[in-house]
Amino acid sequence: MSHCLSRALVPNCVSRVRADVSGVTNHTTNLIEGQDFIVFDGECVLCSGFFRFMVARDKAQRFKFATAQSPLGQRLYSDLGLPTHDFETNLVVTDGVIHQRLDAFAAAMRRLPGIWPALSVCKWLPRFIKDPLYQAIARNRFAIFGRSETCMVPDAALRSRFLPEGF
Repeated sequence: MSHCLSRALVPNCVSRVRADVSGVTNHTTNLIEGQDFIVFDGECVLCSGFFRFMVARDKAQRFKFATAQSPLGQRLYSDLGLPTHDFETNLVVTDGVIHQRLDAFAAAMRRLPGIWPALSVCKWLPRFIKDPLYQAIARNRFAIFGRSETCMVPDAALRSRFLPEGF
């Protein structure tokens, strides 16, 4: 699933987008406008692993980051009508479009160099297959992968990759 940040920012947002995110607050829009970024659950081992995977492979540093627990993450999830305490999807924003679930993973993979864009093929799976599969993993991610008991403390270089109010 994907959403436009706003019709003003992305006037040619494709018709398959399910909802216009005009509800994203102006303050939030100002922090994220023109940025490609990923919002991830900082307590989820799987989600944090995805974050580390992206940092290691995004050599061009195209993506910025925010944790779902941060003030920015909380506002984005709230503005999108998503739960702000149980994060069953990462958000990946590319070219002003917010992607969720497997579409988020596919959008992130398309932006990486090398062979990684091949993994974006999951975007083309039928929704009746990919959504239940993603949701089953998301609901059971703590049981399968665990929960981080410690907070990540990024060094200055990694900290610079986070959006304002994103950590």
